[in-house]
Amino acid sequence: MPSDSRKEIFLHPGEWKFAGQEYIISTLLGSCVSIVMWHPQLLQGGMCHYLLARRSDSSDTLSGRYGDEAMLLLLRSALACGRPLKEFQVKLLGGATVLSHREGERSSNDVAARNVEMARQLARQLGLNVQAEDLGGTSPRMVVFDVQSGDVWVRLSQDGDTHDSLSAKTRKKA
Repeated sequence: MPSDSRKEIFLHPGEWKFAGQEYIISTLLGSCVSIVMWHPQLLQGGMCHYLLARRSDSSDTLSGRYGDEAMLLLLRSALACGRPLKEFQVKLLGGATVLSHREGERSSNDVAARNVEMARQLARQLGLNVQAEDLGGTSPRMVVFDVQSGDVWVRLSQDGDTHDSLSAKTRKKA
């Protein structure tokens, strides 16, 4: 596929996208978490970017801002492919503690930790095939997901110059 036919989409907090191989999906994560799902035979996949593990009030409308609801939105699209969830490869990313705390002090409202736990809990409950995790830490992450290959590239924001090509300075996650 010629590179100029690829479509790039950037997910803002609360957004999600499920697409075919013509897409490259990216996002920037701090305490937020992304769940990436990819089907290696269909070359289709998706990513969500949620801010909070769950909402504190109820609503009749699903929102990608909350982990449990973002996962449902992503699952609907994945299941619409007609293939079982166990065939999808899943990667969990993000959940950095980007706000500083004094050493040894843990905030009672640790959003990042709650987001990480929600991603792991959802993966366990759904029996998802988690291939890789890059969770926690203190650095924000730039995440790029190539739906054609299933590759997910993660770049920590403190890895140097952000103007260099991603391929030169990133870590590839399995």
